[in-house]
Amino acid sequence: MSTPISLKDAERKVFQSTFADGLWDVFIGCSFPLQLTIGPFLSHSMGDFWSSAVFLPFWGAVYLVIWGIRKKVVRPRIGRVEFGAARKTRLKKFSLALLVVNVIAFILGIVAALGFGRLPTAGPPIVMGLTLLIGFSAAAYFLDFPRLYVYGLLGGLAPLVGEWLYQNMGASHHGFPIVFGTLAGVMILTGLVTFIRFLQNNPLPAGEM
Repeated sequence: MSTPISLKDAERKVFQSTFADGLWDVFIGCSFPLQLTIGPFLSHSMGDFWSSAVFLPFWGAVYLVIWGIRKKVVRPRIGRVEFGAARKTRLKKFSLALLVVNVIAFILGIVAALGFGRLPTAGPPIVMGLTLLIGFSAAAYFLDFPRLYVYGLLGGLAPLVGEWLYQNMGASHHGFPIVFGTLAGVMILTGLVTFIRFLQNNPLPAGEM
């Protein structure tokens, strides 16, 4: 005898299916981890601002490609779902939490840049790691996207490991190309594997083929 599930649980499962195709993993992996992997090599010739700004068109292109794949490949397989008021409220809370985290990170970045308090060597990596951990954990909670907890833990450790590699192994650019390149690779590879499994488990309906 099957156990009936509540409408709330059913909506939660459908909402989680939004991330079942792995495309969000790919997009996140192509965003800040990839920037922190390649950007340090560009900062010497382009400056800090332009070495970051140059990624904006790339992110836009990746987003458009993913949007097209969702429309042409994913939606015919799972359809389109409108969520209720409770789920929309949860998304608004997530947006607010993300805004607060970003504001705090921005303020701490300014403080670190200006040298207020004479932060120790480990200070900036700790601040950056905590910001990534908190941001990803908040997203995982509000979005019901458990893989973000793992990414948050890896992202939180990345600046500290990078600094260790820089101090002890002579890694360039505070180890960012190594640790964030690894993080980007993990996210993108996870997303691609998940997407392939999604296609295998969700074939097109007979009428769509």
